Amino acid sequence: MLDTSPLISTPLPAVILAGGLSRRMGSPKSRLSLGGSTMLARIIERLRPQVTNVAVNLNTEPPDGSIGDLAVIADTVPGFLGPLAGVLTAMRHVAASTPKASHVVVVPTDTPFFPDDLVARLIGALTRRQQIAVAASAGQMHPLFALWPVALADDLESWMKNDPKRRVRAFIERHASVTVDFPVIMTSKGAFDPFFNVNTPADLTEAEEWLNLFEGGKA
Repeated sequence: MLDTSPLISTPLPAVILAGGLSRRMGSPKSRLSLGGSTMLARIIERLRPQVTNVAVNLNTEPPDGSIGDLAVIADTVPGFLGPLAGVLTAMRHVAASTPKASHVVVVPTDTPFFPDDLVARLIGALTRRQQIAVAASAGQMHPLFALWPVALADDLESWMKNDPKRRVRAFIERHASVTVDFPVIMTSKGAFDPFFNVNTPADLTEAEEWLNLFEGGKA
């Protein structure tokens, strides 16, 4: 019999990864100010129209006024074990809070210009059930911008306990996945990668310049 059931079940929730230590920045990225708003608030604003609900993975108190009534979830595995701990936390949260959801959208908190069609394009690229869909641009994969099958949670937790490096790409390679390429944006300042991320104070200064260009209508 032909299987005509959808590849992905809805509703589709999302979790923002904001639980890292931000060593290179020197302070939590979620609290950084960009154009008068916190970085986290900008991520929420960009992500919220693309999904049914949003939660925030944080291991500290959230920035004042940034998240409203959104759920805040701490890592389920303690010890600041890297971004995969946040992915696992997202899977566990969605399994408990939205049991009908087959996948969870995960995005980091340091990339404020990611595409507004991110989620739609990730969903549209799926060709198999329990497949991971990952964003890419300019020849580079962005493994923390991905659509993760919730059913992989047990395998991920087991793998994290046994792989000392806990690399996101290494885990993706264990499973069926598809990469979705997003174009760079041509501007008056030159080519801009929408997955530009803020890791250092210099990056934050550059992000302000890009924001002024876009919001000033000079792009």
